[in-house]
Amino acid sequence: MATIALVDDDRNILTSVSIALENEGFSVETYTDGATALEGLNAKRPDLAIFDIKMPRMDGMELLRKLRATSDLPVIFLTSKDDEIDELFGLKMGADDFITKPFSQRLLVERVRAILRRANARNESKNSGVSSEATASELLVRGLLSMDKERHTCTWNDKEVILTVTEFLILYALAQRPGVVKSRDSLMDAAYDDQVYVDDRTIDSHIKRLRKKFKKTDDDFDMIETLYGVGYRFKEA
Repeated sequence: MATIALVDDDRNILTSVSIALENEGFSVETYTDGATALEGLNAKRPDLAIFDIKMPRMDGMELLRKLRATSDLPVIFLTSKDDEIDELFGLKMGADDFITKPFSQRLLVERVRAILRRANARNESKNSGVSSEATASELLVRGLLSMDKERHTCTWNDKEVILTVTEFLILYALAQRPGVVKSRDSLMDAAYDDQVYVDDRTIDSHIKRLRKKFKKTDDDFDMIETLYGVGYRFKEA
């Protein structure tokens, strides 16, 4: 049974999210502020933590900064504002994903599962002493794009592009088969559990954010093409 630490000053969220996670078989530890959470996380490490950004005594960003000094614990941020600066800053500090309030509890559960799977695969690889050659199949290279699925890293022309879990999964699905059109439905399947409903606009929003992040690295980036009424594709080199 994986243990999830939930840190939020909103007791309604603590209660509702705890119930959702416990119904899925997780054990949940709750904290109402960052300072108390830091003490608890250092005393007893969970398998994953979910932090609100806006909290008393110590906000989520400061909590993550202090935590990263001693721990690589997987972390998901909950945020009530769709602020790209906060997201980029948090991801650079080592957050694994961002979920904006209000959110689907089913979506949150699936993001938790996805990040735990990735963390477990990484730990198993380290413990088994698998060589870099043996894990080469996890590395996807398409021209200037390089994506390491095991390490969840992405570079464009050797420059790091920091992506959320959802953005990474969508781009990976597109880049696997350059030139092949992926419908919005197929991209939903790649990035979300089939029990989670997201509408077309959600995928469009992720594509928009992907393009924006790559254009910050390379203003000429145009590898993600839109075929109106059909879907998206990664341009063939």
